[in-house]
Amino acid sequence: MDILILWNELCWPLLRLIFFMAIGLWLGTFIEALNWTHRVAVLATPLIRLGHLSPLAGASFSMAFFSGVTANSMLAEAYERGDIGKTELICSNLFNSLPTYFLHLPTLFLLAFPLVKGAAVIYVGVTLLAAMLRTLVTLLVSRMMLAPKFIDDTAVPVWRNQSFNELFWLTLRKLYQRMKKIICFTVPIYTVIFLVQRWGGFVLLEEFMVEHVYFLSWLHPQSLGIIVLHLAAEFTAGLVVAGALLDSGVMGSRDIVIALLVGNVLSSPVRAVRHQLPYYTGIFPAKIAMELIVYNQSFRFVSIIVVSLGYYFYPVFL
Repeated sequence: MDILILWNELCWPLLRLIFFMAIGLWLGTFIEALNWTHRVAVLATPLIRLGHLSPLAGASFSMAFFSGVTANSMLAEAYERGDIGKTELICSNLFNSLPTYFLHLPTLFLLAFPLVKGAAVIYVGVTLLAAMLRTLVTLLVSRMMLAPKFIDDTAVPVWRNQSFNELFWLTLRKLYQRMKKIICFTVPIYTVIFLVQRWGGFVLLEEFMVEHVYFLSWLHPQSLGIIVLHLAAEFTAGLVVAGALLDSGVMGSRDIVIALLVGNVLSSPVRAVRHQLPYYTGIFPAKIAMELIVYNQSFRFVSIIVVSLGYYFYPVFL
């Protein structure tokens, strides 16, 4: 295999992933060390009270608007310390669906709007509704499954007798311990995924999925091209084709939106393996990481199907 390919497609992306994971992990640990959890959680206080979640879940929710790694590292640390149980960990992770969506929203919209114009607004609106639905359902489920919590806004800092400099180096030492685990899990998994991709494993999976989409015969005939590219490449490739079909008048905005939503749903398993698995297994225990990925993708899968069906049968925009 060419050295340049190894560097560009494996080494550099892996180094970048580990670097940003390290920054996110350290930031999450540092926020907790300074006892800023309650302050950061202010944004989500009404929601965490509704869902019987802890302030740490609220802090993670707030941080997820800026860094998913930081948000998840805060949950992982709390779970390992025993501050939250498995049920609250899962609910808190699902609760972060909305801010995680907003984190990627600018890139999504700025990429889609020049290509599919008004259809981008509708697509973003529908997927945003799905994220809001996931958050609402998560809060209702967590309210039923978790006991109410007393939120003490006057909590005393855990390390109040230590200086800022001492906390800084203490969190770096903790980061060093965590990074050993991250490297042990993330590097091999990321490498295996890279090799599977290079050897055509994902192509075979995508071809299998494409060959079994006979149940999508109700779609516009040209939609399959968008869906196939959504599966075989990335979101951008599907958008380019969608833009061309829209400009030529072959497909309308409604057909474009439905095709993009179907492609979004069908690409969920591949996206989970490619993007979530390497860094989730570095942050959470392996078994918990797999469970969180399954819950995340399943919940996302169902929510997008629900709002897509709503849009298909009762379109707000024509």
